[in-house]
Amino acid sequence: MTLQLAVTLAVLAGAVFLFVTEKLAIDVIALLVLSALLVTGVLTPAEALSGFSNPATITVAAMFVLSSGLQHSGVIGALGDQLARIRRGWLFALVMMILAAGLSAFVNNTAVVAVFLPMVIATVSANRLAPSKFLIPLSFAAQFGGVCTLVGTSTNLLVDSLARQSGLSGFSVLEFAPLGIWFVGVGMIYLMLARTLLPDLGVPAAPLDERRGRFLTELIVGRSSSVIGKTGGVALPLETGDAYLLEIRRDGVLLDRPRSEPIQRGDRLLLRGSWPVLDALRAKLNLSFDPVASDLSGNPDEERVHARVMVAPGSHLAGHTLAELRFGHSHRALVHGLQRASGSMRLPPHHVVLAVGDILMLDAPKSSLDIMRADPGLVLLGEQRKRQIDWWHAIASVLVIAAAVGMAALGWLPIVATALLGSIALVMLRCLRSDEAYSAVDWRVIVLLAGLLPLGIALQKTGGADWMARHALGSIADHGPVVTLAAIYLITAVMTEVMSNNAAAVLVVPIAISTAHNLGVDPKPFLVAVAFAASTSFATPVGYQTNTMVYTAGGYRFIDFPKIGIPLNLLFWGMAIILIPRYFPF
Repeated sequence: MTLQLAVTLAVLAGAVFLFVTEKLAIDVIALLVLSALLVTGVLTPAEALSGFSNPATITVAAMFVLSSGLQHSGVIGALGDQLARIRRGWLFALVMMILAAGLSAFVNNTAVVAVFLPMVIATVSANRLAPSKFLIPLSFAAQFGGVCTLVGTSTNLLVDSLARQSGLSGFSVLEFAPLGIWFVGVGMIYLMLARTLLPDLGVPAAPLDERRGRFLTELIVGRSSSVIGKTGGVALPLETGDAYLLEIRRDGVLLDRPRSEPIQRGDRLLLRGSWPVLDALRAKLNLSFDPVASDLSGNPDEERVHARVMVAPGSHLAGHTLAELRFGHSHRALVHGLQRASGSMRLPPHHVVLAVGDILMLDAPKSSLDIMRADPGLVLLGEQRKRQIDWWHAIASVLVIAAAVGMAALGWLPIVATALLGSIALVMLRCLRSDEAYSAVDWRVIVLLAGLLPLGIALQKTGGADWMARHALGSIADHGPVVTLAAIYLITAVMTEVMSNNAAAVLVVPIAISTAHNLGVDPKPFLVAVAFAASTSFATPVGYQTNTMVYTAGGYRFIDFPKIGIPLNLLFWGMAIILIPRYFPF
């Protein structure tokens, strides 16, 4: 064993220890690895810094920007709003997984889960279903959807780059798709059948500020609403959740029996409840807020926000109704809801006499927030960007991504070139501002890739990969390529559960290539095994970013993940052993 090989293996062991123990951030560990290989002379400066110019690193950064274009335009949010209309739990879970997997094949799966997460919680809570029955499937579906294309996950791009770096041909954009579709289909069937293994942690209680005084809102029944022809009791049953039907007004007349009267188009429904549940019901039942006046809709290109304002002590608003004050016109805002700490209100919000402490839920252009702040009679409690679709930018974003992926799939240009051109196009078409494009990139992932890629170079350069292949897989390789494939998949899957998926891929890919060369077979099947195993981490909440996101939001325990994730990992392992050699022969 040479001195450089010993140093490389020592750096590798230190990196594995730090990744497993999580004593430092993963990007910091990657930079330490890069620095150690550079300072000890194992790598030249050009080799050590080559990760920053590697096509995989550049492509991942560009794909973050392309994903952000879809997110900013409201495409993903609009799909989520359509999903929120589904009432049946099993159908909601199935469609949710199909959308998450489909989007994750071309969009960063962390962004997909980030957008879907609050929508899923609000929608299933409104239907009195436990979010814990849906959030693990959301995370898992986003993961196995990502393995279907080269650009679906950063790990796929990383494996492709390491393969090309070793002189292999690499993968095309859609080369993973035939195999990936099997994993998506079987994964969804498993999750639908294994729903009983998911914990039922109940419907989360509304936060204290939402329980303090429920919101009162008035919703209008449109021509395509699903409640038309149903009685109030059927359309909004008592078990709906924290949302109750108080009154129905028809042509200005109050109906005597709102729960037993069939609802008609144009009826106005007065509801009271927690705001997330009310807003989810509005989207699901295709109801609408009163527009009040057409001029209040504002400039469609101007960003709108949801804001909560409180009537301050001594306010000039107290003792008056919103209609008297012409509040919407004076403050350039639409009032969607009214909250009062105590007392019962059974009038539309615009006709309730305001009192000190009342809270208004507003839909307003962002520029009008200055008017709220300048009014001494109001206290701005908070604001949240309103999700809405910008059709021009949405269509442009979809076409840009389709063009980027299509040109790469047809072999006209490398994926790194099409991804960069697509990112530039989004900025030039004003789908993203330049600062939004920069902020869309998760620079920790970029630094992680750039810092770890030199470790793969060092393993190849010093013969470390060949040494590890002989010692780690030498006895297994005697049993043939299929058994070796099974071992490589299993090793990668286990490593991914306890460290970064990209780190696991960087460590195993050189070993897999050396093992293939020793066996005299094509390395591609082994590389596919690494890519799939590293991109599908189900057994722990820390094995993948999306698992960590739903772990806290769903209120899960650690044991909930291995209970449903380990059988799925074993199922995918068996499928890989059977299917990978079929699509990628030795």
